[in-house]
Order: sequence, then C-alpha cells, then structure tokens
Amino acid sequence: MALKQVSIFLENKQGRLWKSLNILKKENIDIRALSIADTSDFGILRMIVSDPAKAREALENEKFAVSLAEVLAIEVDDQPGGLEAALNLLNENNINVEYIYAFVEKKTSKALVVLRTENNDEALTLLKDNGFSVIEDEAYTI
Repeated sequence: MALKQVSIFLENKQGRLWKSLNILKKENIDIRALSIADTSDFGILRMIVSDPAKAREALENEKFAVSLAEVLAIEVDDQPGGLEAALNLLNENNINVEYIYAFVEKKTSKALVVLRTENNDEALTLLKDNGFSVIEDEAYTI
C-alpha cells in the first residue's frame, strides 16, 4: 500500500512557504517528512503529513494549488550502500525513480525514505518480495 503525499504548488515569493505551513499548524497537522524543489518562479512542496485529506482541504480553502499523490516509504539499512541496494533492485527491474527524499526522524535504527516511481504497484511488490520493509499508514503517526 502506498502513502498519500501532499504536494503544494508555491509561488517563489516571500511568505508563501510560511503561510502554507502556518495553515497546517492551525489545523494541528503534523509534518512527518518534506521536500521542496524550486525554480526562480515557483516551487513544489512535497510532504507526508498526519492527515493528508484534511491538509488538502485546509490548503485549498486558502487558495493553494494542492494535489495528493501515492508514494512509497521504505526502511533501508542506515549504513553506506543501504539505499543503493533498493535503488539497484528497482533499476535492475526497469522501474524508474522519479524523486526521493528522507523522513525527518527514524522509527527504528533503519533510515526511512520516500520515493515515487513510474510504477508504484510493481515497485511495492518487488521491494516487499526482496525483504524491504515498506512503511504503510503508520508513517502518518510515527
């Protein structure tokens, strides 16, 4: 099962990032992981949050462009090469990784990473079948 990721389109101007995060704070929505990709004009803020549907609604009510996407979250060994093993498995099976980012805290001694692939269902099965621990809905509350 994939996790729901909240993606927000942000103009790259003062206060927009703060305002989006302030909305989540007011709604008591916890951010579990985040990443931002930007250009000189705009950015895309991607987040795993405690309540994706509530986050989307609150942000849309304040006129933010928001979408939900399915992503995978996996545990990898927290040592050199830990992430490479998962990426190698996907690469050998012709599954492209579109983007990747890490959780801000750990649930275990393993590192937690979020990734989106061209085929999340196939990637999920492949990772599970090869011994990778896939984090499911509990990631919203860790």
